[in-house]
Amino acid sequence: MVTSSTSSLSFLLLSTLLAPTIVLLLQSSVLHANPDAYFHTCLSNKRWKNPSAPVSVTGALYTRDNSSFFDILSLHTRNKRFNRPYTPKPIAIITPFHESHIQAAVVCSKDSNFQLRIRSGGHDYEGYSYVSDVPFVLLDMYTFKSIHVNIQNATALVEAGASLGQLYYKVAQNSHVHGVPGGICPSVGTGGHFGGGGYGNVMRKYGLAVDNIIDAKIVDVNGHILDRKSMGEDLFWAIRGGGGASFGVILSWTMKLVEVPPVVTVFRLNRTLEQGGSDLVYKWQHVAPNLHRDIFIRLQIEVRQKTVRVSFVCEFLGRVDRLLSLMEKSFPELGLTKSDCFELPWVNSTLFFAEYPIGTVAEALLYESSRPAESYFKGKSDYVQKVISKEGLQSVWKKFIESEVIIMEWNPYGGRMWDIPASATPFPHRTGNLFQIQYMITWYQDGEDAINHNFNILRSMYKIMTPFVSKSPRQAYLNYRDRDIGANPSNGTINVDAARIYGAKFFRENFDKLVQVKTKVDPENFFRYEQSIPPHKY
Repeated sequence: MVTSSTSSLSFLLLSTLLAPTIVLLLQSSVLHANPDAYFHTCLSNKRWKNPSAPVSVTGALYTRDNSSFFDILSLHTRNKRFNRPYTPKPIAIITPFHESHIQAAVVCSKDSNFQLRIRSGGHDYEGYSYVSDVPFVLLDMYTFKSIHVNIQNATALVEAGASLGQLYYKVAQNSHVHGVPGGICPSVGTGGHFGGGGYGNVMRKYGLAVDNIIDAKIVDVNGHILDRKSMGEDLFWAIRGGGGASFGVILSWTMKLVEVPPVVTVFRLNRTLEQGGSDLVYKWQHVAPNLHRDIFIRLQIEVRQKTVRVSFVCEFLGRVDRLLSLMEKSFPELGLTKSDCFELPWVNSTLFFAEYPIGTVAEALLYESSRPAESYFKGKSDYVQKVISKEGLQSVWKKFIESEVIIMEWNPYGGRMWDIPASATPFPHRTGNLFQIQYMITWYQDGEDAINHNFNILRSMYKIMTPFVSKSPRQAYLNYRDRDIGANPSNGTINVDAARIYGAKFFRENFDKLVQVKTKVDPENFFRYEQSIPPHKY
């Protein structure tokens, strides 16, 4: 005979056993009925509360009914192509101030079936870091930007939201004989720049940024915080040149600082075709990759007054007299004189390459514009492995003059870039490359007609360059995102065969290893975008 007390006890036991199932069913019901509400409920979970965080994660949250939402969204949207009324907008923006905020963004976005896009500085050429065609959350890392410099160990720990300019300035505050192997645009975010490779003026001496990364912290798909030791060498390899956003959220990088002299030398010499510019470019192809490793001479090529103007822009890790001696031996045709050169601290050379006037104070590196993007742009990239003949250059100049508005930058390799094996990091563009080309077109007219017109100009120039650049595959630089070389839809239908089209161009033989790492750390492909690395199952 069953007593009432026995029945009550059985009911309590059954309720206890079923409680987790009931909670899961209720959560699932809420998720399917209102994923937005589920996302906000998840963010409010006490799991994310941390006494060291200056605000709660909900205090770092902006939704569309927040008056600051669109200001925050456009603050680091650098390309007007992705700041138009019908550009897809995130369902929420999180501007993290603490690691727990980033963990919450990952876990709650995943559990709510929202994509997560991760923006560091906003310079993604195709807007993949902050635009998606499916419901998504934007994790805007610009508030996560602490920098700690240890001169005794010659290292810097930089959080992913810090800009290159902020990093350069911080290092210079601590030392006049240390520098950073990074790019020339001060507002570029370190999170994405380093993750894609990160080249700059000292690469012939010290390699890329990723060649000098010695540790990193990342939030993985499960919300765990990992450093180099806990993530393992395969994942550490993958995020240094394979793009961190395919594998997790980069929290910070720890990098070796490089030695620079107290004074470096810079110059910019302009030569038109009528001034022998074409012959100088031909000579540059032979000379620039083989110069002393302390010398970096970039070409900036543009159309001025219906002719081609070539700017030879140099950074030399030393004083002017030594530079003149080396140039007289290696490249006397350029006709460099002492009056063409400027001696200045390394940190000021970064301003020179960013086209600030000589004498600009280093604090300019900290400038952050609060104005929305005013221009549209698109970029492309190439790698040149054989010297372009004089006849070939003439055909390039003819098409280039017709384009009128394209700018090309030719960046020399050689030196340390040829020492490092192609498999050392996912960035494969090493030995065999004479120089890299970046193509850039910018315009201000609104409307689809203007976009299509300028796209066609750039694509036509890119087509003309086909005989002169790398082949099988035609290589490209990950940080110069280019949808034209292949892309997947943003709805999660990425597969390995489709991804190989662009993956082989970005990573060559390293693509397969990146897929293996992805399969291990994110098998369900949560961290994805149109040119991300897929796991094997896709």
